[in-house]
Amino acid sequence: MLNISIVLYKPNWEEVNPLVEELKKVKSIQHLYLHDNTNDNIGYGRAHNVEIRKSVADKVPYHLVMNSDIRVKAEDIDAMCAYMEAHPEVGQLMPKVVSPDGSQQYLAKRLPTPLDVFGRRFLPAAWMAKRNKRYELRDLDLTQPVNAPYLSGCFMLLRTAAVEEAGLFDERFFMYPEDIDLTRRIHRNYLTLYHPQWTIVHAHARASYKNKHMLRIHIQNMCRYFNKWGWFVDQERRLFNAHL
Repeated sequence: MLNISIVLYKPNWEEVNPLVEELKKVKSIQHLYLHDNTNDNIGYGRAHNVEIRKSVADKVPYHLVMNSDIRVKAEDIDAMCAYMEAHPEVGQLMPKVVSPDGSQQYLAKRLPTPLDVFGRRFLPAAWMAKRNKRYELRDLDLTQPVNAPYLSGCFMLLRTAAVEEAGLFDERFFMYPEDIDLTRRIHRNYLTLYHPQWTIVHAHARASYKNKHMLRIHIQNMCRYFNKWGWFVDQERRLFNAHL
């Protein structure tokens, strides 16, 4: 019923092993794929695509893309799969995400404009505060499910048929915007749902804020994203964001 893929790069096995042990308890799991990019880093989306194609070929109904820095209960994954089984209109699901200290991470978002992406990184926080609040959906009631066009790649419970219809991760993106790109394509024909009924813990590293090399990768790939979808004219972005 469910395959799970985790892409690793120079993995911290003290972090990975407890997660693997928990995932073994998932009743609906068929295969757990650990894709190690350490020796040949082919990128986040491309590595996950290797495993998603297996789910498509084997007609496994659901595929969970997740990070190794996630803590989740096995029974919650089974419950999320059951929810999607009961709601065929849902193509993708992400639960509430919190930091290890319990604070909420706002990882369901509107589709970004260039100002949303680059302004929050390079402009003073006070200048971007109101815009960030809207971008991160904090102007909505997040105690209720929200059909958001952008859900974080840290935990993407995907309906395999929806991915097959929308297309897999765009392999032009080495990392960072591949989750925006895939969610918005699924969002065209399915609900892409933030659902706070379940909560996971995410030890988010925010590497591009700490490492100049990762920042350069982030900028390059976000430029590729806006080259694909439009920098200032993106009618689908306007439509999806206005709907929220």
